[in-house]
Amino acid sequence: MGPIGVPELVVIFILAFLIFGPRKLPEIGKSLGKALAEFHRARNELVATIEKEVRSIESEPPPTSHNETNAKVKTHSSAS
Repeated sequence: MGPIGVPELVVIFILAFLIFGPRKLPEIGKSLGKALAEFHRARNELVATIEKEVRSIESEPPPTSHNETNAKVKTHSSAS
């Protein structure tokens, strides 16, 4: 199933016109526009939050294993 083309949009518009009438269509269009704008805003916030978290994770130093930490402590304390 491909993208919606002009003929499909014309059919959808005609059906909407017949179902809702000419007075309701501007209200429906306005509501749909507001809903899409809100969806895009929420999506952009989510993407920004995810990108921020990924950057913070990438900037953290890699965790060391427990054995490496003990080896460093033993080496450092035996040098004294």
